Amino acid sequence: MNRIYLLLVFLALGQAADALAKRPNFLIIMADDCTYNDLRLYGGQNARTPNIDRLAKQGLTFNRAYLAEAMCQPCRAELMTGQYPLHNGCAWNHSASQPNVKSIPHHLGALGYRVGITGKVHVKPAAAFPFEIIGGFDPSCVRNPTREHKLDGIRGFMSRDAEQPFCLVVALVEPHVPWVMGDPSQYPPAGLKLPPNIADTPRTRQDFAKYLAEITYMDGQVRQVLDTLKATSGSDDTVVLFTSEQGSQFPGNKWTNWNTGIQTALVVRWPGCIPADKRTDALVQYADILPTLVDLAGGKPDAHPYDGSSFRDALLGKKQAHRRYVYGMHNNIPEGPPYPIRSINDGEYHYIRNLLPDEIYIEKHLMGVRGNGALNNPYWGTWVWDSWDTPRSYRLVKRYMHRPAEQLYRVTDDPYEMNNLIGDKTKAKHLAKLRAELDRWMKAQNDPGAAVDTPEAIQASKRGEHLHGTSANRSAR
Repeated sequence: MNRIYLLLVFLALGQAADALAKRPNFLIIMADDCTYNDLRLYGGQNARTPNIDRLAKQGLTFNRAYLAEAMCQPCRAELMTGQYPLHNGCAWNHSASQPNVKSIPHHLGALGYRVGITGKVHVKPAAAFPFEIIGGFDPSCVRNPTREHKLDGIRGFMSRDAEQPFCLVVALVEPHVPWVMGDPSQYPPAGLKLPPNIADTPRTRQDFAKYLAEITYMDGQVRQVLDTLKATSGSDDTVVLFTSEQGSQFPGNKWTNWNTGIQTALVVRWPGCIPADKRTDALVQYADILPTLVDLAGGKPDAHPYDGSSFRDALLGKKQAHRRYVYGMHNNIPEGPPYPIRSINDGEYHYIRNLLPDEIYIEKHLMGVRGNGALNNPYWGTWVWDSWDTPRSYRLVKRYMHRPAEQLYRVTDDPYEMNNLIGDKTKAKHLAKLRAELDRWMKAQNDPGAAVDTPEAIQASKRGEHLHGTSANRSAR
């Protein structure tokens, strides 16, 4: 029996070694505006996501994955360039990276990969992101109704040339607003368990049900994409990454530096190489993904000006840690008046610095009324209306609009960050360390702070006047 067991072990090790020696395909599936802990995989109590859950059973789930900026364009640019927002130039939503920046198509293309994207691109300029555009998935996240997707395009891309590896980004548009896809009747509003950072009003429950329906619809797309991969015989040779992007368009998630904004779901599957049905507490950030792909493809990540670093060893189960810190930033223009934020997280404590605390926070898409009288997100108005006689609603409105200069949360036991520990003297030593490291990171990124969140800074970036001076010191990882 022992000899048979040892033989099986050797065979398994041999198969893993063969797989590691090959250049794998890469399939990156991105949701859009999905708060990580609304997924059951991260403790969500509502949304049904059997396909994402099945993928997690087949791979490795990262408990502590982050992005630097909780907006669609900056976070995607970070993932695709391996650089923080000020380094690649995309530090504001609806802006652009510097034209000389190199991204996934450049780096994997140089290693012999075909690199394509389908769905929502939302990065520019084309010179910095020269993806092959694949049809079939809706490129517009704000179309109402969203178009039904087709799989022919990705099927053709996956099966086009069996001898050449590919990297395909499937950038879904769910559950971004408008929440028009899926079946909200699966989620009766009265039975929902709202997160503690969401005010409880009837309209909020109705909209939250629509949001949950889009999560389930998105989960069905994950299944279809993986089935397409399997049908092209690429499952065993493909590293599959699923990520939820930034938080949802409910107050306190997207466009904020709370964890429900900048923490993201990350599940990675590679049969025979990555341990199945495992979780890791290794801290990783979107800037680490491209270096990891290059590493797995046989390239040399250290030869490129990445802010991130490869977490290959964490993927393969050789290490249980990666970074010491992850970093966050927010520049509110053009989403609303200036409200710059910076943050740092060591996996246990999260320190947030609001650089203009005397101002009130306004996000025009979430809170505003258009000239035709249509409120972009009707639930926000019900929070304000409800706040006059519901103390909890008032506290959440105040939490969102009026923030102190500094916030400190122990995220390991306060994942929704409702208890600010900034005045707790027992945390003083830890707070000092995080303050100093955030200062160091900002200096390394040539980040002047509040001066970045101005119309002048955006115009300077558009003129190609790069704000970033030097790459971040890698000793922080």
